[in-house]
Amino acid sequence: MIAPAGNQYLFNRNLMMKAKAVWLYLLLFGGLSVTFIVAAMIDPNVGKGINGLTDKNRYSQKDINPLMLKYTTGIRSIFADSKGDIWFGSDQEGVALLHKGKFEYFNKSNGLSDHQVRNIYEDKNGVVWFECGRGLSRYQDGKMAVYTQKDYHKKNDWKLNKNSIWFKGNEMEAYNQLEGNPGVYEYDGKNLSYRTFPIRSRVGHENHYSISTAFVKGKNGRLWFGSYGAVLGYDGNNFKILNDSTLGLSDKTGHLHTRAIMEDRKGNLWIGNNGIGVLRYDGNKVVNFTVEQKLRKADIGGNSLEKVFALAEDQSGNIWFGTVGSGVWRYDGKLMKNFTKADGLESQHIWTIYKTPQGELWFGGANPSGVYQLTGDRFERKF
Repeated sequence: MIAPAGNQYLFNRNLMMKAKAVWLYLLLFGGLSVTFIVAAMIDPNVGKGINGLTDKNRYSQKDINPLMLKYTTGIRSIFADSKGDIWFGSDQEGVALLHKGKFEYFNKSNGLSDHQVRNIYEDKNGVVWFECGRGLSRYQDGKMAVYTQKDYHKKNDWKLNKNSIWFKGNEMEAYNQLEGNPGVYEYDGKNLSYRTFPIRSRVGHENHYSISTAFVKGKNGRLWFGSYGAVLGYDGNNFKILNDSTLGLSDKTGHLHTRAIMEDRKGNLWIGNNGIGVLRYDGNKVVNFTVEQKLRKADIGGNSLEKVFALAEDQSGNIWFGTVGSGVWRYDGKLMKNFTKADGLESQHIWTIYKTPQGELWFGGANPSGVYQLTGDRFERKF
C-alpha cells in the first residue's frame, strides 16, 4: 500500500524513529551480551562475583575492578586473612582493608595506634593484629581498636606456644620503662605479655636490639627474631644469638643491620641487611651471599645486593630479594636476575614481599608506592 502524498513526511518520520529504536536496542543489549560472552570466555568467573569464587581467598585485578591504593609513602605489610579479606599496611598512612572489591582506610582517627604498620597477623580466634610503629591495634567484629592490656610480671617466662604471635616493643625505637630491656610481646590467645631477650643494650645504643622484622617460625620449631643488631633463635630451651661478635663482623667488614629474615624449605636462614647485603646461615656456618655472588656495588658498579629489606621463597624454590634502590633480585639456585623499571617494576624500594595463600608473590614498594606482581617476565601494578 502506498501512503497518500500528504502523509508521506509523517510516514517517513515514524519509520525512521522505529528504525533508530531498533538500532539502539541492538547496540545496547547486543553489545553487552557480546561483551559478557567474550569476557566469560576469557575468565570463567565473570558474572559470579567475588563471593562466588571457588576459593574465597582468591583475589586478582580482574575480579575487583582496577582499584589502586591511595597510599604514597610505601607499602610495608600485606596480609590475607581467613575471611578472604586483604590488608595493606603503609609506611606513614595507616592500613587499608580490601573487602568485596572496595577499600576501607584506617588511621589514628578511627582505631589505629600509629600510622606506620610494620606487620599484620591473625590469631587463632580470627582476630587481625597490627604491629604499628608505636603500639598495637586489632580488628575484631568489624571494629578497629588500640590494644593496651599488657602484662610485665613474667618477663623471663619463655615457652614455645604453637599458636602464639609475637610483636615488637611498644616504642618506635628502643624500649620504655615498663619493658626495661630489649624483648618482644607474646600473645598466646588470651594475654599479651612482655618477654625479655638474654642480651643487654649499651648506654647510647638502646635501639640496637629493637625488633626490626616479622618473627619467623622455623621448620624445626625454632622461633627467629630479627633485631637491628642481632638475630635471635629460640628452640624452647636455649637461645642462638647471631650478632657482630658471633659472626666476626667489624668496621672493616661492615656491621649487622637486619631488615628481613626468612627460612627456606631447606632450613637455611637468610638475613637481609641494610649495608652488608645478605647472610645465609645453614645451622653451622654463615656465608655472606652478597660477597659470594659478587653483587656489592664495588663489584658490579650498578644495582647491588647490599640493601635488602625483603626476602621470600616462591613455589619453585627461587629466593627473592627486595632492595632499596636496586629493585628486585631472583636467585634460582645458580643464577641471579635483577628486575627494575625496565621490567615494569616502578618501585625500586621494596619494603615487603608477601606470599599469598595461592602461592603468588606480591611486592610492596615505595617511590612510587604500590603492590606489584610478576606476570610472565614483566611486573605489573596490582593494587
